[in-house]
Amino acid sequence: MVAEPYTADDPETRLALFDFAFENAPIGIALVDLEGHIIRGNAAFAKLLSLPLEKVLGTHFRDFTHPEDIEADLILFQQVLQGRRDGYTIEKRYLRPFGEIVHVLIHVAAMRDAAGKVVRFISQIEDITRHKEHERQLAERAAQLELALEAVRGGFWQMDILTGKFETSDRLAQFIGGPTAARLDLERYVNRVNVNDGAQADLTPLIAGELDQNVAEYRLDTVHGERWMRCDRRLLRDSDGHPIKIVGMAIDFTEERRRIEMLEETARTDVLTGLLNRRGLSMEFAALRSADGFAILALDLDGFKEVNDAHGHAMGDVVLQTTAARLTSAVRESDLVARTGGDEFVLVVAGDQSTGEAAAERILARMREPIPISNEIADVRTSIGGVWTGEKRDVSDLLKEADALLYDAKAAGKDAVRFSRYPG
Repeated sequence: MVAEPYTADDPETRLALFDFAFENAPIGIALVDLEGHIIRGNAAFAKLLSLPLEKVLGTHFRDFTHPEDIEADLILFQQVLQGRRDGYTIEKRYLRPFGEIVHVLIHVAAMRDAAGKVVRFISQIEDITRHKEHERQLAERAAQLELALEAVRGGFWQMDILTGKFETSDRLAQFIGGPTAARLDLERYVNRVNVNDGAQADLTPLIAGELDQNVAEYRLDTVHGERWMRCDRRLLRDSDGHPIKIVGMAIDFTEERRRIEMLEETARTDVLTGLLNRRGLSMEFAALRSADGFAILALDLDGFKEVNDAHGHAMGDVVLQTTAARLTSAVRESDLVARTGGDEFVLVVAGDQSTGEAAAERILARMREPIPISNEIADVRTSIGGVWTGEKRDVSDLLKEADALLYDAKAAGKDAVRFSRYPG
């Protein structure tokens, strides 16, 4: 005789299936009576509590619930008993022996008899401790980022490539337009960018997917005035590698840029006089243009050492600063004036040979005027060696020729100029 197979409608089969699912579920499952006592639990539930299952049975759920979480759980439990709800979901904490905390997510459902009366509860319990730790870490990082952003002048923006929608963050909008400013779209943001910096702010290479990241520097009109912004832009792609979004972080680095500009300026100018230094002279001469040639004038001061010896370096500095002003006034704004060391100066005068010779004579005349220092005057004059060239040549070669002529002027009695055509 062949036995008939069990079917899902058979009570014994349903019970067997329930028991198997209950005992072997990967999450905790517990049956709870109407007073809140555990009447059945599976191995996963016992593991959550770090207790043998026999010690769990008969205990009230409040016995292993964190004291701060009991009230909320009991309120929901009573609402089910009162027929106000069929179940509930709640996050709470279990307390293991020795005080260890486990974060759990509990889904509670009422089990009813044929008349609809609640006879017990079934609870499914998930361990979300790791998830809560990740949440804590994310919240911590978000708080750190918020603190960092409070110290940063600027903010975020993002652009959806598929829709073309661009939007700034509230912080960036307020940095640009003030405390009550609304978020900016692409048109209003671009209108704030200096017209000369449009190429730097262009997003086309990122939109086209040619770049995944770049940094742009541009000037932005803000409520604080025009500010230099450094914007780190990053492209996000979908799983197929297609560009979908660009995110940017724009930070005001105006002060940093000004410091860099000052350092660059310092690197090419003389601190004491504000004239070009040797490096600045080479750079400016390389860019100087003249169809009529150039005169290179090398000079140093006659009597400067005596001023330093008699009055000290502070008074010597006054002489050097006065000399710088007189040299600058003797030539045009487009001509170059440099202090190349100590009391040594170099001028580059654009024009024909007679223009250079005339400039040298003006310098001699102006340096013959006494220089007031302290309660006295200093009689400091200059000797000049000048060379003219009709073609742009290496400035070092021209200076060597001018220096040689300068020594000739000094040997001839100082307060004089020696001028020649290159090569002499």
